[in-house]
Amino acid sequence: MGNSRTPQQIPVIVLAGFLGSGKTTLLNHLLHRSGGSRIGAIVNDFGAIEIDAMAVAGALGDSTVSLGNGCLCCAVDASELDVYLDRLAAPAAGIDVIVIEASGLAEPQELVRMVLASEHPGIVYGGLVEVVDAAEFDGTRARHPEIDRHLALADLVVVNKLDRAPDADRVFRLVRSLTDRAAVVPATYGRVDPEFLFDCRPSEERIGQLSFDDLHDPHEPDDDHHGHLHTGYDSLSFTSDVPMEPRRLIRFLDSRPEGLYRIKGYVDFGPYDTVNRYAVHAVGPFLRFYPEPWPPADARLTQLVLIGSGIEADALGKELEGCRSDDAPHADEHGMWGVLRYVQGSEEEPDAAAYAV
Repeated sequence: MGNSRTPQQIPVIVLAGFLGSGKTTLLNHLLHRSGGSRIGAIVNDFGAIEIDAMAVAGALGDSTVSLGNGCLCCAVDASELDVYLDRLAAPAAGIDVIVIEASGLAEPQELVRMVLASEHPGIVYGGLVEVVDAAEFDGTRARHPEIDRHLALADLVVVNKLDRAPDADRVFRLVRSLTDRAAVVPATYGRVDPEFLFDCRPSEERIGQLSFDDLHDPHEPDDDHHGHLHTGYDSLSFTSDVPMEPRRLIRFLDSRPEGLYRIKGYVDFGPYDTVNRYAVHAVGPFLRFYPEPWPPADARLTQLVLIGSGIEADALGKELEGCRSDDAPHADEHGMWGVLRYVQGSEEEPDAAAYAV
């Protein structure tokens, strides 16, 4: 997907996709199978707690830039992006490729425009990757027909979670029919060959690569974001230094309203498991917990981001506060049974950090 570049220029890839499609999973996969290439990342969360950035920070270290609490696509111009690109593209950083992981509600066209409009001499646009959740694709497309336009703009489409789609072949064919010139590849758990996304060697310009003129609609004001996906969604960021009571939290999760589309973050169950925190991942009706050891230097907090349409954030926040175990200092031996129903147990599936997207 690399555009033609000088040896000094670093390709910048925009990684987009709707809420919960698996962008962070794919990025983590790339980090662990980069073939020696050093990846820098700009992670744009939708919500005040930067969960996605936390999920990749361990692998990236100082090679990640986190942009929380809003969509990067609504920045006024590309100058702010240039500040972050300058940090990652500095020769001392030794970065070979930069990935901008967009918010799940970002407008890919705007992000690509920003990269193309950048005046940074050290970078070159490397393409748009759109990640699709095969299991949720029909419902997502019905609610947001603009997804078709996103697919038409992509250079590479990753049809993810095919193992969870009951009619995977039909969904794959449908996605392929909605793309223009993009390569369409199947995936589970975001496992794609890194060569699909980047090549650190200079390459010929891809025929049909999107240009700034291709992306510019003269009838659309540059500052009009009313048609973007994120304008129809609200987010709630919840943090608690008091552990959560597992039975109460499961009741909350099992009865969550239909408009609450996405939940991600980490849960502290206190005395119920003093060794592990639990990464939680919910997309629509899908819910999983992934236990992972507490990082030694991290404060033991529950940190969650909830994203939905038409949700009552204040009411949900109060419900979550009611899930805290203020009055339960000791663990009930059966208290975690509800949580364990949603813990991934197969050895063939990825670890928690790689799947907390």
